[in-house]
Amino acid sequence: MTEDSATTPGRIDFHHHFMPTAMLTSGLFGDTTGWKFRDEDAWSPQVSVDFMDRLQIDTAILSVPNDVESRLPENKRHHFAREVNTLSRQAADDHPGRFGLFAHLPTPTDTDAALEELTYAFDVLGADGVTLTNVYGTGDQARSLGDPIFEPLWAELDRRNALVFLHGEQTPGSNRAPSRFLPTPISETPNETYKGAADLVTSGRKRQYPNVRIILAHSGGSTPYLAARVAALCAFHLDCELTADQIIADFRTFYYETALSGFETNLVALENFVDPSHILFGTDFPAANPRTAGWFTDNVDEYFATRPAMLAKVMHDNAFSLVPRLTGGAPAHR
Repeated sequence: MTEDSATTPGRIDFHHHFMPTAMLTSGLFGDTTGWKFRDEDAWSPQVSVDFMDRLQIDTAILSVPNDVESRLPENKRHHFAREVNTLSRQAADDHPGRFGLFAHLPTPTDTDAALEELTYAFDVLGADGVTLTNVYGTGDQARSLGDPIFEPLWAELDRRNALVFLHGEQTPGSNRAPSRFLPTPISETPNETYKGAADLVTSGRKRQYPNVRIILAHSGGSTPYLAARVAALCAFHLDCELTADQIIADFRTFYYETALSGFETNLVALENFVDPSHILFGTDFPAANPRTAGWFTDNVDEYFATRPAMLAKVMHDNAFSLVPRLTGGAPAHR
């Protein structure tokens, strides 16, 4: 690692999942996507803390990925968000300074339930933000985040100047996976993140609610590479109300974190596309095992090795600007 851990703040991990073992073994995150969790993947807050210490991570913002409620029995859906948010808050209380919380919301096509949990998460639990997936429902019932049904949610997030972590849904492709080496989280999810970002831009929601600060998982998936395609085709071929320049400008207002994407090619694209203040650090632990997360982290360290000021921005300084409480609450890594 390139940072002097005795004198500098540790990393802030914006992509770190709250995944109690019971959730991992229940099939909520594996059976339908081709992703496999092994017996040794048992998770607890202490498992995260041990992992964080190895990678010099001071604070991780916990999140539950995706629309979990749709995979639950109907009688368990109503209480799921409150349960996981309360447990996440407890993990933060039990490990002072080590965890934050991106609150999970009930499937927000139920606007009243989502707004009720949002209010509780911010006003009672002290959440740092909320996590959303790019689409809720499937087939003809699918509603992407730019859909009018979500406008009350975006309006409240905008009123609160809220921070949103946007994670691509585990949506399978129309064809079966090419092989066992290309399950949904590898072959589809990064493009789902891009689709969510593109929908928010082309629907005008990103411009309509400018006070919401949105972090895209996995460096936005394919967003940095496809934004220009969206801009040109929508503006010149599909008669979008936004100009190509406006579309590109709106894509550049997202924040991008490095989980499963901290590699030279990706980082060059990000630096070319967004302001340095919009690049953040993430690991995707425990969905990504320590070896995987460590490999990407080492790549980020190596890429910025000759530019320590930029490395500091990515690892913690940009985080301090987004979540100011971390400047006083996160311990310098020992």
